[in-house]
Amino acid sequence: MHETIKSMLAKYACQTEQDTINALKEIFQEITLLGLWRAKFFEHAVFYGGTALRILHGLNRFSEDLDFSLIKPNANFQLNHYNQAIIQELQSFGFNVSIEKKQKPVETNIESAFIKANTHQQLIAIQSKKSIINRFHHMNNIKIKMEIDINPPQQFNTEAMTLFTPLPFSVNTMTMPDLFAGKIHAILCRPWQQRVKGRDWYDLIWYIGRETPVNLTHLKARLIQSNAWDEKEHLTHQALIGLLQTKINTTDFNNAKKDILPFIKDKMSVDLWNSAFFLEACKQLKTRIL
Repeated sequence: MHETIKSMLAKYACQTEQDTINALKEIFQEITLLGLWRAKFFEHAVFYGGTALRILHGLNRFSEDLDFSLIKPNANFQLNHYNQAIIQELQSFGFNVSIEKKQKPVETNIESAFIKANTHQQLIAIQSKKSIINRFHHMNNIKIKMEIDINPPQQFNTEAMTLFTPLPFSVNTMTMPDLFAGKIHAILCRPWQQRVKGRDWYDLIWYIGRETPVNLTHLKARLIQSNAWDEKEHLTHQALIGLLQTKINTTDFNNAKKDILPFIKDKMSVDLWNSAFFLEACKQLKTRIL
């Protein structure tokens, strides 16, 4: 095993199968970011979403996907131009992966691809316990989805942040109020109703607990693009609270708990989840016009 990978794994103190897979995925994510940095990707794009919170800001839950946004709209942008840089970076640390572009049945603003690797091979590469390796079918794959918005809503701010593993490099990201705006937009506008994404609600509480304000200017731009707000109307703090209250009152928080549990170690942290809890939490939400 590569010495850097051994050092990165040590911080996870993996005890279970789920711990090991979560740790391996996160190591893949960090190496992918390094490969993208080397390829000058962050001159054109920013890192955002739950994995950005996890890796850049210490969010205490694991996250599956790598989400990016172009800084300026570009309908001709191709994510696959960076595939080889990602593959080479992961190979340099002993991981054998492929990247598969996701075919879109309908035209959207999102370009998607999957980083794929055989689970058995990667667990062997990091010298996992045989008892853990044997729990996976030999055809089982680790998948990490990458998505980039090629026509992003504007009115957001960016900052460069330094990561120190696997080695020092820089990542371009949205500022915290803009990241929070993106999360609120996800809560309000995800297209499915039955599949509740508890990770969104977990992150909402995380932001509120840190007194991060929502950038209403960027949130309004996102809502307008999703046809969820009239551009002639002001988006005020009170209007946002009203939108969230409506969403909370129609959300099944038992399903939300089921979604988040595989990604957190302290299962009791969601024991209080119900509509009343989130309605109370929203009283602490802060907003700002940036």
